[in-house]
Amino acid sequence: MNIAIIFGGKSAEHEVSLRSARSILDALDDQFNPILIGISKKGEWFLCDKIPNDQVTEGRSEVNLSPGKGLLNVDVAFPVLHGPNGEDGTIQGLFRMMDIPFVGPGVLGSSIAMDKEVSKILLKSKKIPVVDWISFKDEVSVEDVEEKFDYPVFVKPANLGSSVGVSKAKNREELMEATDKAFEYDEKIIVERAIDGKELECSVLGNLNPKASIIGEIRPDDFYSYEEKYSDNSNTELLVPADISKELQKRLQKLAVRAFKANMCEGMARVDFLVENQKIYVNELNTIPGFTNISMYPKLWEESGLDFSDLVTELIRLAVDRHDRRKKLKTTY
Repeated sequence: MNIAIIFGGKSAEHEVSLRSARSILDALDDQFNPILIGISKKGEWFLCDKIPNDQVTEGRSEVNLSPGKGLLNVDVAFPVLHGPNGEDGTIQGLFRMMDIPFVGPGVLGSSIAMDKEVSKILLKSKKIPVVDWISFKDEVSVEDVEEKFDYPVFVKPANLGSSVGVSKAKNREELMEATDKAFEYDEKIIVERAIDGKELECSVLGNLNPKASIIGEIRPDDFYSYEEKYSDNSNTELLVPADISKELQKRLQKLAVRAFKANMCEGMARVDFLVENQKIYVNELNTIPGFTNISMYPKLWEESGLDFSDLVTELIRLAVDRHDRRKKLKTTY
């Protein structure tokens, strides 16, 4: 099978995407033939001989996406595009229109999970606990934030991952700086109450009957910033498995599957939790989680008995299975 690994993209998470794509390429077993497609920060598509270290700027040739031409000779697309224009349903819609099976959630599940506020609204409607928040477009009302929350608070772009543009504000001055920073990355931002407790994560895998991995724990110095996630000198401690009771692990696994289904996900997602005084909150879902050598999604499955190579193979199988299921639907009346 020809597997198109698609990486880079017009996103602040471009560089992380390259690291994830290299890990996936290394994990492909011999039954698959990789096709490397890089997308530059300008949105140009290139057929590449290798995955670059810094960013996609060129390739062997440009990829022809003209109507009727198809996306080369691809059996399954494996998008490794973190953030907007890759994790938000846009490229998933392209694959759907081109009738190409693809790894990860579909158009709706991707777009829901990408927008942190939309995801929270949907989860809350399903009686799944989320952290209190307030959202803003264009301009922030400090008075509204201070009326709703005590400091500290977290300020986040609504549509990014990898903690890009995220800040922890401990006073009014830091709040203004944080909102200015977040608005550099998105037109909508959210402000959340800071939770004083454990940060826990669960990897979910499957289509109609998803399964949950064991739980992992993140212990940052302050919060799990972009630098802490991807720096070789990170002070953050990653515990796999998490230092929690079996009872709490079972509750989190059940809630992870419920959140996965509520956000209309299929294929894969990493569900992030915050636990404060025994109360569980779903923080967010990541539909194209990191696949680097230090990323929690593959680490949690490896500790659950599914190694990296078998995980990649299973994700490809799930993509084909969903595509075959949809092909049975009528398209004429």
